[in-house]
Formats: sequence, C-alpha cells, structure tokens
Amino acid sequence: MLYLFYGTNAFGIKKEIDKILKDNNGLNVSRYDLEEDEIGVVLNDALTMSLFEENKIIICDNSNIFSGSVKADEIIEEYLNNPNPNTQIIFILNSEKPDERKKITKLIRKNGTVKEFNETDPKSIVKNMLSDYSISQGTISLLINRVGSNLDTLTNEINKIILYKDNDLTITDGDILKLTHKTVDTDVFKLIDYIVTDDKKNALEIYYELIKRGEEPIKIIIMLANQFRIIYQSKTLRSKGYSEKDIADILKIHPYRVKLALEKANKYSSEILLKYLNDLADMDMGIKSGEINKNNTLEMFILEK
Repeated sequence: MLYLFYGTNAFGIKKEIDKILKDNNGLNVSRYDLEEDEIGVVLNDALTMSLFEENKIIICDNSNIFSGSVKADEIIEEYLNNPNPNTQIIFILNSEKPDERKKITKLIRKNGTVKEFNETDPKSIVKNMLSDYSISQGTISLLINRVGSNLDTLTNEINKIILYKDNDLTITDGDILKLTHKTVDTDVFKLIDYIVTDDKKNALEIYYELIKRGEEPIKIIIMLANQFRIIYQSKTLRSKGYSEKDIADILKIHPYRVKLALEKANKYSSEILLKYLNDLADMDMGIKSGEINKNNTLEMFILEK
C-alpha cells in the first residue's frame, strides 16, 4: 500500500500514521528522511524480504520529491507502477500541496492513497487533536485564548494535557488553567488588536500586565514590530493579487497567521503601517543606544495611536 500525506498540520499527519501503526501492530517499521537518505535506499528496503517478517511499513519524512522543488528519479516512478504488496510506504510532504504536474504525484494518486492535512482554523485543529476527549467549545476557546493559535505551541500544550489526563477523558476549564501557561505571544496579539481598534485603556492594561510579569519593553517592541511587519507584507502581497496560501508560502508562516494579518490590514493604510514600523525601529535603536527611556517609550507609542 502506498500513502502520501501532505499539509501543514503535522499533528494531524502524525495521528493518521499512529492509526495505521496501531492497525498493523507488530509489523517491522523503518523510518527515513528523504532530505538525507537516497530514495534508492528506501526502495531497496521496500523490495527486500525480511527473514522474520513478511510485511513491513516504511515512513518517509520530507518527501519533497512530490513537490516542484526536487527532481524525482525514474526508479521511484518504476516502483510506484509496481509496488511491493507486502510493504506499506508512507510519504510525508510538509507542504500545502504536492506538484500535480509531476508523474509520481499522478502515479501515487492512481495506485495509492493521498490525503490532505491543511486545517487552518485553530478550533477545528484542537477539536481534531482531542477527538478522543469530551471538551466543550468554550473550553477549546479558553485554551486558544490562553496559549495562542500557533500550531506548535498548541500541540505542545495539548500533549501536556493528554499526558496529565491519562485515562480521564473529560477536559475542563480547570484543567486548561492548571496545566497550560499563558504565552507572551497571545498578549502581544491582544495588544495589537487593542491598538488597531484604538482601545487605549485595554492596550495599556495588557502592556502593564506584561511589564508586571517581567517582560522587557524592548522584547515587546520587537514582537510588535514583527507582527506589524507581517500585516504590512500580507497587505502588500494581497494588493498584488496573491492568495492567502501564496502569501503564507512566501512569508513562510502558517496560513492562519496570514488570515489574521489580512483582517487587521483592512484597518490600516500601508503608509500608517510603515510609520508604525519605523517608530518601533526608532524605539529599539533609541533604547539600545541609551537615548530613550525604555520604561515609558512604548506607553507613549500606545497613547499616541
């Protein structure tokens, strides 16, 4: 059996592979990285009979041979046309889509199973990750609001929850508050939201809370600048006709971050975004050179917006 799992949701891919491994418990499993291992080595393993096991599973990470960036050897085409029925090969492509023009993509679609894992809505991702658990939509929202929508962070926090809950299949608000940590990124996103909506009162409250927790003003300035830069770049690329997926590929960020950036971009002109970026850059340089008091410069930035 041949599989191609592709997409940006690595957790979803892992879960699908774990299901295959569970359904084939006891089979010999090999793992390769196609950025390091030659495809010929993988196919030789796929065609070799084991002395102890008739069937086997081979997992291939970074299967970029199915993308447009890597040329595929003819030997993979030959194998996809005549796969060993006793070997299951799982190709993993950590990209939004394979190159459909490639012969090997057409062959694996014809002779195998191709599945997409490109979920971008964090609520749907969390629900899928915790599909074996009873968890309300409100508790899912609490988790996302607390740790943010970054997929890596969500995955790490959810793994902690799963480890702690063990056989208890109900996750409550109390579990979220007890087991997860509120991230600085989440508060910075909220700070930007309040700046965008000209809510100075709540923006200052978030800023003072970050300072109370020991965050350095210069770190907050850098994080704000990074987020405003993404908003500006997303706005500029959208004006040139690029889709959300194209922008995510160009900026090398998750599509959901692009979606949020474009929502905020509608509130600003490109000139204002550039002004904010320049202001934040000046603050950064001024603090580092000692010309600006780090304790009130960001406060003034918020008040002047």
